[in-house]
Amino acid sequence: MNDAGALRSGKGHRDENFPVASWLIHPRHRALILAFYNFVRTADDIADHATLPPPEKLRLLDRLDAGLTGANDDDAAAVRLRAALAERALSPKHAQDLLAAFKLDVTKLRYRDWDDLISYCSLSAMPVGRFVCDVHGESRAVWPANDALCAALQIINHLQDCKSDYRNLNRVYIPQDALAASGTSVEALGEPHASPALLDCLYKLADRTERLLSESDVFAVLINDRRLGLEVAVINALAHRLTHILMARDPLSERVHLGAPAIAGLTLIGILGGALRRVGRRLSAASQKPRGA
Repeated sequence: MNDAGALRSGKGHRDENFPVASWLIHPRHRALILAFYNFVRTADDIADHATLPPPEKLRLLDRLDAGLTGANDDDAAAVRLRAALAERALSPKHAQDLLAAFKLDVTKLRYRDWDDLISYCSLSAMPVGRFVCDVHGESRAVWPANDALCAALQIINHLQDCKSDYRNLNRVYIPQDALAASGTSVEALGEPHASPALLDCLYKLADRTERLLSESDVFAVLINDRRLGLEVAVINALAHRLTHILMARDPLSERVHLGAPAIAGLTLIGILGGALRRVGRRLSAASQKPRGA
């Protein structure tokens, strides 16, 4: 096998559920974020590859890690990200955390409970937002809100794709205890339609994800960079809409993704809402300053 990029699925940053380095992000940051995305997408596509045997997947993921740290130049995506990180004096830690998550995708096919799933999200999702925050020079004080948003986005993806993950990869992110509590099992994910018991399980998980997402509602306001704050506000608005869809539809037989008109409308709502909240934060901060300060 030569460059791991040959194993890419063809999916790009414009095909993702949520914005990646959209026009809201300042141009000076986009190239680095896209280099990070392309590295991560390459690794993700390796982990999800339909025919590669697990040992080969792990070998290629290790090779990407080695390329990230300068031990080899075998994979263009790793070389490009390594150079981009060095230019900004940024650590490869967030990308390496994601590689650890992709290795779990190869070796771990079931999750015990919610805490087990959140532990996975701490590697598979939270580092993405932390990386973007680091690129923008944001304080680590925003990480708890970031982590809530990123974990919620990851679980939304798991709920949307629960049928295909099970059928195509025998991978189940729906916690085992949640399935058991609703009186169902993983095999129900392979049916054409969700049973009442499975819907009960999925709706409860979507509701719990909505509550997790609410912990990130303040994130856009905490961010200092105005453009990043607006992008986060848009992502937050899209995520809330998706959790509500997932609390009302059957992901095994109904559409649980947003169409272009809905995305456009929610993007506008997110931008306007985010802008108003940021103005409110500035006015509040100004009103609390002592007179003459």
